[in-house]
Amino acid sequence: MNPTPLATTIVIPTYSEVRWEYLTRTLSSARAQTYTPEEIIVVVDHNPAMFARIQRELPGVTVLQNEYAQGVSGNRNTGAFHAKTPLIAFLDDDIVAETDWLERQIEPFTDPTVVGTGGAIEPAWEGPAPKWMPDEFLWAVGGSYAGMPTETAPIRNVWSANMIVRRDVFVAAEGFRVGFGKLGDRNRPEDTDLCLRMSEVSGGHWMYVPAAVIQHEVPTERASFRFFVKRCYAEGRGKVQMSGLHENDALGAERSYLWSLPKAVLRHVGAGLTGKGADHFLRAGGVVAGVTAAGVGGVVETVSARRNRTDAGAGQ
Repeated sequence: MNPTPLATTIVIPTYSEVRWEYLTRTLSSARAQTYTPEEIIVVVDHNPAMFARIQRELPGVTVLQNEYAQGVSGNRNTGAFHAKTPLIAFLDDDIVAETDWLERQIEPFTDPTVVGTGGAIEPAWEGPAPKWMPDEFLWAVGGSYAGMPTETAPIRNVWSANMIVRRDVFVAAEGFRVGFGKLGDRNRPEDTDLCLRMSEVSGGHWMYVPAAVIQHEVPTERASFRFFVKRCYAEGRGKVQMSGLHENDALGAERSYLWSLPKAVLRHVGAGLTGKGADHFLRAGGVVAGVTAAGVGGVVETVSARRNRTDAGAGQ
């Protein structure tokens, strides 16, 4: 029997037994969905001991080993290319999905021009949320940020921590770009790159579904100002790298976002001045720091790319 058009496989990449408790929570929430997935696949990134432990201790899921070089892009591709359902949902191994997450997020696929969807990502802070963290920069800890749609609406890209794709378009786009993603101190937007390529190959579009909610774990060490600045710097570099892989303008959404940030600074300062809390001054500073770090990262990557092209030309 062929699966229904909305039949979905959930793919969860993982890599370290340090995250075991996170993974078991993620699987529990995936199993508790009001819309039942056809299959849940856990893909282990070059960790034989963890692969064996999942096989031994977590029955009822398909367990695979990454068939590509180390990295989350290959990990996700391994699971996605194994799946047989028309839709493939990606979740990270440190999230908890609301019970109606899957049911809500597949709704836009009744429109055949929708190639993928994403839902809201709420930070689940291990400790107290930092007072200086502006909502406009929650993406730095893997969360949905202020300024995103508040109702279901078209969007350029979503994030792989909470993403559903049409399998046929995903395959046509050859999946996530292997070797381009988050590994070590590299932080390149493999999910944005995938969204752009899937839209290009199909002519379709993405939808953001804010009612489809997951909570994304934010450990204490990621709530530090130092991590925030490093993350913004890496994002600036990564977006420039991604732009170099696309012929069309790939950074239009980023420019619109940047133009909105001066208003955010003024809004926070105004809130502080009108007695709504001194924390707003800290958040205004957070916006300035995040923009500066991302801008420096973008400049560094642009200069580096030009130098590499010059050196390559000189060597010919």
